[in-house]
Amino acid sequence: MFDGMLHSRRRPPVIPFNQILSQLVKLKQYPGVISLYKQMLLHRISPNHYTLSIIIKCYSHLNRIGFSLSVFGNSFKLGLQHDVTTFNTLIHGFVLHNQLPEASRFLVKMLEEGHCKPNVVTFNVLIKGFCNTGNNIAAITLLSKMEKQGCMPDVVSYSSIIHSLCKYTHMDEALTLFSEMSSRGIAPNVVTYTCLIHGLCIIRQWKQAASLLEEMLHKGVFPDVHTFNTLVDTCSKEGNVVEAIRMIKMMIQRHIEPDTITYNSLMDCYCLRGEMEEARRVFDFMLDKGSMVDVRSCNTLINGYCKAKKVDKAYEIFKEMHCMELVPNTVTFNTLIDGLFKVGRLQEAQKLFSEMNCSGQLPDLQTYSILLDGLCNNQKLATALKLVEKMEASVLKPGVVTYNIIIEGLCKAGNIESARNIFSSLLSRGVQPNVRTYSIMIQGLCHQGLLVEAEKLLREMEGKGCPADDCTYNIIIRGLLNNNKTSLAVKLIEEMKKCGFYADASTTELIIGLLCKDSVDPVLLQFFV
Repeated sequence: MFDGMLHSRRRPPVIPFNQILSQLVKLKQYPGVISLYKQMLLHRISPNHYTLSIIIKCYSHLNRIGFSLSVFGNSFKLGLQHDVTTFNTLIHGFVLHNQLPEASRFLVKMLEEGHCKPNVVTFNVLIKGFCNTGNNIAAITLLSKMEKQGCMPDVVSYSSIIHSLCKYTHMDEALTLFSEMSSRGIAPNVVTYTCLIHGLCIIRQWKQAASLLEEMLHKGVFPDVHTFNTLVDTCSKEGNVVEAIRMIKMMIQRHIEPDTITYNSLMDCYCLRGEMEEARRVFDFMLDKGSMVDVRSCNTLINGYCKAKKVDKAYEIFKEMHCMELVPNTVTFNTLIDGLFKVGRLQEAQKLFSEMNCSGQLPDLQTYSILLDGLCNNQKLATALKLVEKMEASVLKPGVVTYNIIIEGLCKAGNIESARNIFSSLLSRGVQPNVRTYSIMIQGLCHQGLLVEAEKLLREMEGKGCPADDCTYNIIIRGLLNNNKTSLAVKLIEEMKKCGFYADASTTELIIGLLCKDSVDPVLLQFFV
């Protein structure tokens, strides 16, 4: 059809060409659109503003923003004056590739030249760009400038910023903006409410989230599947299965079909509560509904069974995935390998790791952490050390978490010398020890009665920019008490309290036990004052 139009005796207007190009853009056929545009120019079909906007959009999506600028600049040679749509398309291209200074420059250009005023779309594109990069201050500043430039913000302007604020849990600011838009007569939509509900759920303000849901319904704003999924997920994470089911029933009553995400959340709730039969019922229900089960559904159930020490059941789901034409991912393998290690089935765990490599699923740092933890906890330190050496020689370099696991394994096995050597070499390996690393080493030294060295390490932490936390203090205090160094323990208790830290359950239990036996100085009672 396009060729027919090009070779027509009577030169057709540009509009039909634009219609074809627009349809191809919707299909994301960007290179094809550019090729056809070049043919148009060869046949002297003069483009208009809309044609140029289409081509600028294509170049932007192909990450060829320089070509977008060239098309924008050539419009003058074609005798075309830029309109707001062309400017918006170019600005959107810059935003698409996080070139916000350039996008802002074109907004300033529009304002200064005056012949093409920015509209609400122009501002909204830039606001969304700032929000996507977490620059909420710039987004709010731009929002306040809109009206001064004779452009009223709309629901999209406010919703974009509210979404970003909620993402970073700045709920006070988000709710202030929500009140502001309502007072200005800008009605919030389902996106606005869903963003706020999600933000409130993140900070566990469940009652306020439920109140917003009621407000939505009262104002005739109908929640969609995303709104309900947010609420169901929150209930599930809290283990509130009754409320999660109530939300799902409300969805169905309102003719909103629960999707895979909804049921995955419910299944996760049952797994969290250890109610694996109910979790399996949800899984089977999803299977009966047809094509609702995805990899995450299987991972959720596998994790639930592993946590419940029902590894054989977890393995069954793993094997069923092939029949369901689902490919296990790294999370699937990691979960099952961890489950096998935790019930002492080392050979099967290691075999599954080999199977993971053969299947094309690349292990990540979490995989290696699970392997190392499993090997160390099952007294396979030599194998664990070889695995660390293998990692050091590979692209996937071990980080501080990896070394913490191996150092802790060595300390627990009483091999303090090897633990000390690895700890001392961390900086030369390009790894910065964290507070957990120091706490592990201090605990290992205390178990070996090396209290002077343990205290020296505690003092070293502050100078290394890694101050001790409550866990570190509790570890060394218990070490001192267990080695009858009460006076030094009392000194550290006072120091800990000045830092705003207090006894954990293990330290409290130890002190009470020692006081009951009259084994230590009663001065320790001040610890509880």
